[in-house]
Amino acid sequence: MHRIESWVIALNLKKMHLDGSIPNGNVPAFKVLEAITRKKCGEKFHLESLETLGDSFLKYAASQQLFKSLPNQHEGILTSRRKKIISNDNLCRLGCNRNLPGFIRNDPFDPKTWIVPGDHSGSFNMEEEVLSDERKVYIKGKRVIKKKVVADVVEALIGVFLSEGGEMAALSFMSWIGITVDFVNTPYTRELTLQPEKFVNIQHLESLLNYSFNDASLLVEALTHGSYMLPEIPKCYQRLEFLGDAVLDYMITVHLYNKYPGMSPGMLTDLRSASVNNDCFAQSAVKVELHKHILHGSQDLHRAIVNTVHNFDHLSLESTFGWDSETSFPKVLGDVIESLAGAILVDSGYDKDKVFESIRPLLEPLVTPDTVKLHPFRELEYICQKNHYEIKTSKKRSDDGTMSYTIEVVTDIDNIVFKDSCMAADKKTAKRLVSKSVLKLLKEYLSTIS
Repeated sequence: MHRIESWVIALNLKKMHLDGSIPNGNVPAFKVLEAITRKKCGEKFHLESLETLGDSFLKYAASQQLFKSLPNQHEGILTSRRKKIISNDNLCRLGCNRNLPGFIRNDPFDPKTWIVPGDHSGSFNMEEEVLSDERKVYIKGKRVIKKKVVADVVEALIGVFLSEGGEMAALSFMSWIGITVDFVNTPYTRELTLQPEKFVNIQHLESLLNYSFNDASLLVEALTHGSYMLPEIPKCYQRLEFLGDAVLDYMITVHLYNKYPGMSPGMLTDLRSASVNNDCFAQSAVKVELHKHILHGSQDLHRAIVNTVHNFDHLSLESTFGWDSETSFPKVLGDVIESLAGAILVDSGYDKDKVFESIRPLLEPLVTPDTVKLHPFRELEYICQKNHYEIKTSKKRSDDGTMSYTIEVVTDIDNIVFKDSCMAADKKTAKRLVSKSVLKLLKEYLSTIS
């Protein structure tokens, strides 16, 4: 009976909201059921994979819309606008406006507290609410659902329509929920005239990217750092990076989702994290010597790039993700991979497949379920959750700008404490280094008691 009730919830969501509102949106009921089922329900399926897929498409769709519709706004404004669109607060508000919380399966099945739908026996009474002449619902009390849960379901439903009906179906659902994106009728024109061959080696870069540009000035923009601004080059790479970041995230997520259909939701998240990060892209940039083509005028940046290239031979290149790196990469190295992806996207008339065909060889070998390595902090969290250990973190910035990150793990046996701190130029690197240190201590301890 509980399983029947679950199917009815999914079918009602389809009939009451989705079927009549969204063209090409005739998705199977079991996919809708998956999209409204949280992991804590204890089912064999839950929404996380679809949420990851929907999240990547939402980010890409919002990025393209903003990039086209705000051609004169810098990357900071675009990022701020995108955050407002894809934020949990906004997605929750839109989901509530469409009455989605009532359909969310949020708790595990408990036979002792479960009530047969429609049953008015005993002291338990359901409230009846008429939705239309042909349909009414029965309400069995109120419950509290976090904003993030509603937002996750909205993203999962985007993922459902994307995987079952394609991008137009996903865009139709987004429009129904309250997010309007028009891939077709939003014009974008570039007002940049220069001689690109004066600034970059077009032939070499096109050979490296395996792509011939119609407008080679996009190459100049994609490789221009903010410190190199000239009257002839009024824009740096940041706008293209904003767009390229989103399209690479989306294309790599779709690639992983389609290539490993039976993969667990957690593995999909780990694969995406290992594939789409600045260290991963930075290593790829150095590997193909893209750093030689960056236009910049900063001595500090030059020294940072030289040091990175000097230490590059000591890095493991078995995979492109950089969890094993003992240092941080200059952000510009990863940014130019994304800005080049954005340049190809614009130049090709927003052909995402051309972007992936061009950038993917630079990122090879792509991570697989067999080669993926968890981020040290993620692995530390996993071990602590498995063994019911308490984990505490803190961070502090010093006067010289460096970041100190501290991790403390307390075991449930004799309250043994494993604690360490590391300092680095940025929080991300400090967190990674101290996680590796505490993880090593914890593994040694677990090996002695096993």
